[in-house]
Formats: sequence, structure tokens, C-alpha cells
Amino acid sequence: MRSYLEFEKPVADLDGKVQELKALGQSGDAVAIGDDIAKLEAKAAQALADLYAKLTPWQKTLVARHPDRPHAADYIGSLIDDWTPLAGDRTFGEDEAILAGLGRFRGRPVAVLGQEKGHDTQTRIKHNFGMARPEGYRKAVRVMDLAERFRLPVIAFVDTAGAYPGIGAEERGQAEAIARSTQACLRLGQPNVALVIGEGGSGGAIAIATANRAYMLEHAIYSVISPEGAASILWKDSARAQDAATGMKITAQDLQRLGIVDGVVKEPVGGAHRDPAAVMKAAGDTIEAGLAEFDPLTPAEVRKARRDKFLAIGRDLKL
Repeated sequence: MRSYLEFEKPVADLDGKVQELKALGQSGDAVAIGDDIAKLEAKAAQALADLYAKLTPWQKTLVARHPDRPHAADYIGSLIDDWTPLAGDRTFGEDEAILAGLGRFRGRPVAVLGQEKGHDTQTRIKHNFGMARPEGYRKAVRVMDLAERFRLPVIAFVDTAGAYPGIGAEERGQAEAIARSTQACLRLGQPNVALVIGEGGSGGAIAIATANRAYMLEHAIYSVISPEGAASILWKDSARAQDAATGMKITAQDLQRLGIVDGVVKEPVGGAHRDPAAVMKAAGDTIEAGLAEFDPLTPAEVRKARRDKFLAIGRDLKL
């Protein structure tokens, strides 16, 4: 069964009628019902296109969090061949909120990082809903160090509401681990490309997204705090999350205009979950193009290009 968001109710109603007619068609006048089905399907497709042509920032937030949206494990399974996962930070333990390992991307050896939320109750608990602890970020640093040693580009799939804020994580140095991971991104002499595939939340995201090229899917979000968190701080009322989402400029389109991200990957009408294969191919093409830009550069030039990019953010901005 397809999951529908609240604002997609008109489409859900039309799709429901289509399913009812298809069930009737098995026993009634299949030809006549077939015409009705075609008309309803066209109407539903148009309604979906109309909705997604004018999504609000809050609606994009809901799409970015859609339970059926492809996650990091899906992108790795689709785009990375010979995937060899690596586990543990060699200090405390393993954190399955961050997937890390080596593989081949379209024939090129690469190191890969990905924040995994999970698809059902069991896997969400296993991956801690994509919220990494310090050991997750230290594992990411370990893999980036391997990438530097063996001259491998780094690809990161970003999808987290933020780093895990639990007591244990804080006791083990959460802030320091995030800072070290961000530093590891910046000191890489190999090109790195990050793609926000769902939520890019705060330092938990930037820890693996400080890249030569940062891209976002069309309906992804990227922000220093969640809309609910911002509303709670500003107005002491998380119910005003819609207002916060609008004011915070968290959409891919806003962030590209502000120079925070380098490009936006188009999604199928209705979101990435409606055609995962298409969005993964588009993501792969974008990642490939991003890495190719840095092929002629030396490690020192790659570092300088990344540093200059971040130092330039906001300099010539006209609001």
C-alpha cells in the first residue's frame, strides 16, 4: 500500500477510486470501466503534478521525511558495486546510524558514507533513526583517512534529523566527534561529493557534508535545526513549525540561491519514493559530474578549492 501525506488527500481519493474500478473490472464490463480508469488515472496524475508544482517549505519537509523515501542503503545498493562495509571506530564501538565502506562507483574506486534511518520499526531502532553517536562520526573519520591514504574520492549520502543528543553520546564527546569529522572532510586531498537525500539536520549532517560539491534532491531539506525545534525556541510552540520552515529557507531551491549547495537533483513528480530508479540514476549522474570536475586537480588544489568555496559563502549575497 502506498503511503500518502496529509496534503496528498485529493490524490489518495482519486487513486482509491481507480483501485475500486479495477476490482470491479474483473467481473463487470471491462471495456467501459477501462475508459473510466484511464480518465481517473489521468486526473490523479494531473492533481499530483499540480500539488508538487507549488509545495510549501513545510510540505517539502514532510516529503523529505516520507516513510517510503529511498534511504542511504538504497542508494548504496543501486550505485555502488563491490560494496564492502567497514565497522567500528577503533575507540568505543560500532554505530549503525552511519554506513561506511569502500566500493566502486561506475567503475571508479570510492569511499562511501551514508546516514541510514531504516525502513521499519526494527531497522529504525537498529540505525537509531539515522542519528549518529560519536562513534559513528569517528568511524567516518577512519574511512576518510583510508580514502586519503589510498587516494579515493568520497561520496556521502546525507539523511539525518541531527546527531543523537543522548547523555551517553555527550559523555563520549559528541561535539568533538562532529568537529573532527568536519575537519576530516576539509583536510581531504581527494574530492568529496555530498548529496542530501532527505533531511540534512544541523552538525549531524555537516559532519559528512563539508564537501567540494554539495547537492540536494529537489524535495530534501537542509538546516541548522528542525522546523519544530526552531518553533519551540522562537515561539515556545512547536505547532508553529510551518511558520519556522517558511522563514528558515531550508528548501533545496532556497539553498541553491543562497550559495549553500551547488545543485539540485530533480525528483519524479510526487517525490523520490514514486520512482526510486529514476532518482537514483539522476543522483548518480550528478555525483559523477561533480567528481569529474576535480579529476585534473592535485590534492593541494582540491583542498584549496573546497576551502575557498566555504569561505566565499555569503560574501556576495544579496537578500
